[in-house]
Amino acid sequence: MSTNFKYWEPYISPFDPCPPIRVKVYSTPPNLYMTFQPTGMRQYKTAKEALQHGTLWPELFSPYPDSPKRGELDG
Repeated sequence: MSTNFKYWEPYISPFDPCPPIRVKVYSTPPNLYMTFQPTGMRQYKTAKEALQHGTLWPELFSPYPDSPKRGELDG
């Protein structure tokens, strides 16, 4: 199973005048891991539920992560 969030640590120069962000995060949408959208995919039961998730298909739902507070990810 693939995760929709990737993490990486950038190079931090000893001469960098800005406070470093130690871990950076980016998300990849779930449709990157599907070669095609198969027929007969499971759907949300109600239109309200689909609108709340922004998609009709639960397999394509990808929520945004809670953004960490400043300094939370710093080691």
